[in-house]
Amino acid sequence: MPSARTQEARPSFSHKLMRLSTRLRDAEWRRYGATLLAGKVLGVTAVMAVAAVVTELCFAKVFAADTPAVKVADVISPINTMWTLVAAFLVFGMQVGFTMLEAGFCRSRETVNVLMECIVDTCLCGLLFYAIGFAFMFSHGNGFIGYHWFFLKDIPTTYESSGVSFLAFWIFQFAFADTCSTITSGAMIGRTGFVGDLLYSLAVSGFIYPIIGHWAWGPDGFLATMGTAGYFLPHLGQSFHDFAGSTVVHTIGGMVALAGSIVLGPRLGRTFKRDGGGPMLPHDLTIAASGALLLWFGWYGFNPGSTLSAMDFEGIGRVSANTTLAACAAGLSAMFMSYPMSKKWDISFTVNGFLAGLVAITCPCYWVSPTGSILIGAVAGVVVVLGVELLEYLRIDDPIGAVPVHGLCGIWGTLSLGLFAIGKYGVSGPTAPDNSAPLTGLFYGGGLTLMKAQLIGSAIITLSTFAVALLVMWLVNLTGTLRVSHEGELYGLDLHEHGITAYPEYVITSLGSPSGLSVPSEK
Repeated sequence: MPSARTQEARPSFSHKLMRLSTRLRDAEWRRYGATLLAGKVLGVTAVMAVAAVVTELCFAKVFAADTPAVKVADVISPINTMWTLVAAFLVFGMQVGFTMLEAGFCRSRETVNVLMECIVDTCLCGLLFYAIGFAFMFSHGNGFIGYHWFFLKDIPTTYESSGVSFLAFWIFQFAFADTCSTITSGAMIGRTGFVGDLLYSLAVSGFIYPIIGHWAWGPDGFLATMGTAGYFLPHLGQSFHDFAGSTVVHTIGGMVALAGSIVLGPRLGRTFKRDGGGPMLPHDLTIAASGALLLWFGWYGFNPGSTLSAMDFEGIGRVSANTTLAACAAGLSAMFMSYPMSKKWDISFTVNGFLAGLVAITCPCYWVSPTGSILIGAVAGVVVVLGVELLEYLRIDDPIGAVPVHGLCGIWGTLSLGLFAIGKYGVSGPTAPDNSAPLTGLFYGGGLTLMKAQLIGSAIITLSTFAVALLVMWLVNLTGTLRVSHEGELYGLDLHEHGITAYPEYVITSLGSPSGLSVPSEK
C-alpha cells in the first residue's frame, strides 16, 4: 500500500490538466505532439495490415476452384526428393567402407590394387548406369528387360508415382549398382589383373546387375508382377518382395563373386585347412573394422532410404530400428559361434557377422518386427561362420568373406521374410504408407504363400546370376587378363600393376613383402 509521502508526491489530476494546457499554448510542443500521435497511428495501422495478410495466407478457407489442381505434391515432392538424395549420399559413402574393408583384409602388397579397383569400378559403373544400366533395370519394357531412357533421354520429371525427382532417383540407384560391383571385387583381390577387373565390371554394372535386377525391381519385371492375372505364375497369388536388396544387390554381388573366385582359383601360397593350412592373415584389421563400421553407417541410407518417402516417418523409424537390431544380434552370434573353433574372440568373424546381419535384414526390414529382426540377425551370424567354413572346405579362396556375407546371408534374408512378416505393413507411398495389402509370413499365420514367392524369386535370381557370371568370368579368363601371371603375383600386384606401394618400405614386413620390393633383413 502506498505511503502518505508517496501520495503527496504524486501530481493530482487538476495539476496534469494545467500542465497540458500550458504545453498546448507552446507552438513547438504542439508540432512534437502531432508528430508523435501520427507515428503511433501509422504503427497501429501497419500491424493490423500485416495481421490481415498473415490471416489471409495461413488461415483463410481455400476453395478448390480458387487454387491450382495439385498442392500437396508441391510440398511432398521436394521433401521426398531431398530425403532420397540424403539416403543416396549415405549409400555412396559405403564405397569408403568397402574400400577400407577390402584394403584391410588383403595383404599390404596388394593394397593399391584394391584402392584402384574400387575407385575405377565406381567411375565405370556411373557411366554405364547412365548409358544403359538404368534403362535396362528401371524403365518400362517387358518382364525381362527395360528398353527406354537410354543415356537418360526423354526422362519425365519424377520417377513413376514416387514423387521423387527422376535424377535424384537415378543417383540413389546408381549408388546401389556401385555397391553390387564392389561386392564382387572383394572375393577376387590378390590375383586379379586390372584389365580383367575392368572387363568383368563392365559386364556386371552394365548388364548382369541391371537386367536381372529388372526382374524384381523393374516396373514390369516378371518377379515383381508374379502371381497376378496374366503374368508369371498367376495361381500363386503373391509377388516376390525385396525391400532394399538382399537379393537384387547382395545375392547378385555374392554370386558373381563366387563365380570369379572359382574361375580365378586361390592366391599363390594359399593353403586350406584340409591341407594343413589356414586363411592368409589380413594386414590391417584397424582399417578393416573401421571400414565395416562405415558400411553400417551407410546402411542407414540403404534401408530407410528405400522408402523413397520422408512422409512414411513410421516406416523409416521401423526400418532403422530393425536394421540396427539385426546387425547387433548378428555380430554377437558370429562372435560366439566362432569362439569354439579357435578358443579366441575373433574380430574378423565379428565384423563379418554384423555385416551379415545387415545384409539379411535388407530384404524384410520394412515388414518385420524388432524381435523378428533380432532373430533374423542372429541366424545370419551363424550362417556367415558356417559359410566361411564351407568355402574353406571347398578350397574356394574368398579373402574378405564376400560370398558368405552377401551371397548366403542375402538368400537367408530373402527367405526370412516368408517367416517373419508380421501382417501389418504393405508398401510405402509418397504421402503415406499403404497398408491395405500387408505381407504375412508363416510364423504370423500367413501360411506358405509368401515363402513360396520368396523361394522362387531367390532361386531364379541366384541360379541365373551364378550361371551367367561363370560364363562371363570364363570368357574374360580366355583373354588372359583375368588373373595376373605367376611372376606378377609374386612380384606384388601394387608394383606389377600400378608401379607403387601403399606404404613406405619400413612398414612392410618380410612376411607380406612382394618379391619386387627389397626389404632389409633384421639383424
